[in-house]
Amino acid sequence: MTAIEDRVLEQLRSWKPFRLLVIGDFMLDQALSGDAERLSPDAPVPVLAVRDPRATVDTAGGAGNVAVFAAALGGRVECVGVIGDDHEGQLLRTALERGNCSTAGLVVDSSRPTTTKRSLIGRAQHRHPQKMFRIDVESRDPLNDHVHGRILSAIEARLDSCDVVCLEDYTKGVCTLALCARLMQLCKAKKIPVLVDPAAIHDYARYRGATVITPNRTEAERATGRIVDPANVVAESREMATQLLKSLDFDAVVITLDRSGAVLAVKESDPIHLPTIERQVYDVAGAGDMVLAVLAGAVANRIPWAEAVTLANVAAGMEVEVFGVRAFSLAEVQAQVMRLARASSGKTRSRADLLVEIRAHRAAGRRIVLTNGCFDVLHAGHVSYLREARALGDILIVGVNCDARVRELKGANRPIYGEADRAELLGELTSVDYVTIFEEATAEQLLRDLVPDVYAKGGDYKDKEITEMAVVKELGTKIFLLGFRPGLSTTSIVDRVRAEFIRGGNLSPS
Repeated sequence: MTAIEDRVLEQLRSWKPFRLLVIGDFMLDQALSGDAERLSPDAPVPVLAVRDPRATVDTAGGAGNVAVFAAALGGRVECVGVIGDDHEGQLLRTALERGNCSTAGLVVDSSRPTTTKRSLIGRAQHRHPQKMFRIDVESRDPLNDHVHGRILSAIEARLDSCDVVCLEDYTKGVCTLALCARLMQLCKAKKIPVLVDPAAIHDYARYRGATVITPNRTEAERATGRIVDPANVVAESREMATQLLKSLDFDAVVITLDRSGAVLAVKESDPIHLPTIERQVYDVAGAGDMVLAVLAGAVANRIPWAEAVTLANVAAGMEVEVFGVRAFSLAEVQAQVMRLARASSGKTRSRADLLVEIRAHRAAGRRIVLTNGCFDVLHAGHVSYLREARALGDILIVGVNCDARVRELKGANRPIYGEADRAELLGELTSVDYVTIFEEATAEQLLRDLVPDVYAKGGDYKDKEITEMAVVKELGTKIFLLGFRPGLSTTSIVDRVRAEFIRGGNLSPS
């Protein structure tokens, strides 16, 4: 685990809800899906066979992505932008409100349509969805003075109740030079940070004075007039970031570099490269919006820049692995950071770390199974039992008794293997998702902390009192007693080995 990942996890533990104002170009994304398995007989074009033409999926896009992503991360989000006086505008409001965002600041302009992106999604053999075609309905005309004034009024009315502002510019008419200048002036006076996802334009003068700007490499090339050598991306991106930082009075510049992570330049510091884990990219849509949303939450929570960008890298990596766009909860992002940070430690987790990952699994609707034991001298009975336990849910957690408790339970000559070795061996089983070592005499506190959906015990407990039964009932956890293989126990195996050793006989499989 690197030091920066460790610091990110520490910062996330104290993450608090934040208040965000998102300003910019809000859009409606519509997706119509079908099967694309043949060509038209009339022209060499694919045919999209749609089973239900009413099954269009409506989601917020553009600045709406930032708003919905931030809300999922704990933001109380207000939106300021423009929509048309049309059905699409109402659908966009509904999509934003479904994502827990306030739409009272959206100004209706009857002279322009709601910006709408209609995508046709084709599947081959009912799987592998791909975007085939997109229809854009939009106006790029500047806003008239009346609408411009209403948007400024909506911004001014909301600034006192926000911690941070995001400006999302797609050059659809909202983020004019005049509006941006007034926004920077107001936010500077109130000491409110402004984060900008810039448009693909040559001149960033309209964003002068923003706290941070987050272009991708192509956008940064356009804004600086440079063409980056693919063999020297990081070094030349450092130079671009420094150029933007110095010329436009930003506090920080973050240039995202896809699989190469990001470059961060901060005032009075040398630019640094923050790498990321290379992902299997499915769809890059929404990655830049995710970066802005995460940075907004991080800035509101006063997380240092390097840690904030590292966190944004992780979340953007999650976004590109899904088709379309998807909002991730704070618990899911936190769990992903932890998985990456703990990759070298296999499946063993501290209880505190495990709680973080469980929250993410639970948010995704996964069924959590817990079992526990000594698991000294792993044998086929254990393997069978754990396979059966895993079948009871989606995630299997194995609690392992610490060495001191094993000695109390099994005698002074046990365990044969230390707790770390036992945990590592269990972690190699495909049926096991997590292993945690616990020091308590019983699993009662482990149950209270993890609150699993299912508690599994071995079949050899059928005639015994299960110590944790009262806690299981109190928590509403279901209990299952699993199969038991007679003659297959660690104690019997250890006793047999010792007996044969003392006799000096040959130990043969039984």
